[in-house]
Amino acid sequence: MAECDANYLRLMKLFPALREHDVSVIGVALGEHPYKVQIRVVERAPYTTLIELHQLPEAPFSMRPRLTVRLYHDARSAEVVEYHGARHFRPVYDYPNRDMHLPDEKAQVNRFLSEFLSLCLTHGVSITEPVLAG
Repeated sequence: MAECDANYLRLMKLFPALREHDVSVIGVALGEHPYKVQIRVVERAPYTTLIELHQLPEAPFSMRPRLTVRLYHDARSAEVVEYHGARHFRPVYDYPNRDMHLPDEKAQVNRFLSEFLSLCLTHGVSITEPVLAG
């Protein structure tokens, strides 16, 4: 839970106008390969927001991160609900299992989000003005 709470704070630092705008793009200058990360609001509800976070196609890497994250505003927490098409993560998996999920798959995708957001905060800069919700 601490990881999810910290991810909520990281996301709010990266996209402080999340409740008013639909899209934010962050340029990340890391080494010789700068790239862009887009945060897009998919759905808003009174106490939650569903966002999609992904590395834009011009990135030179073959596996570009794509995550769907649910933000719980009342609890100030953010949880990965989808990672590259995989969803509904259980807290713990028996191992081995049919889909070969790691025993702590849910914790690992939330930890990956933490590292990805930290990288954006350390090396990123907002490169577009947020787009007003339509």
